[in-house]
Amino acid sequence: MKAKLSNYRQSPRKVRLVTDLVKGKKVSDALTQLSFLPKRASLPVQKLLRSAIANAIVGGKKEEDLSVFTIEVNEGATLKRMRPRARGSAYRINKRTSHVSVTLKETEVKDKSKKVSKTNKEIKEK
Repeated sequence: MKAKLSNYRQSPRKVRLVTDLVKGKKVSDALTQLSFLPKRASLPVQKLLRSAIANAIVGGKKEEDLSVFTIEVNEGATLKRMRPRARGSAYRINKRTSHVSVTLKETEVKDKSKKVSKTNKEIKEK
């Protein structure tokens, strides 16, 4: 129930903005939110989440019972490039990459039929 995206060419800071929105949510809610999010990282994160769902289904889990347990973004390799500046000097440009990993878990289904609720009459009698 895990999936990993390595060397995604966007800075981890920007990808974390997207992943923090879906952390701890049900899978269906997370996919809905990612499909309407106007960020560049939302599509790769959505694909990663679908891959984790497929891995869980192969493992015998149901999609309705899954939620996002952890989703973390770590820094990958940094590509270093140079930009010419005044008087023959150069400034370095860091092109950052990200490693994104997601873990899904099954949520416990709460059975509401076992709960016994007291009516207003029973409360007034006591």
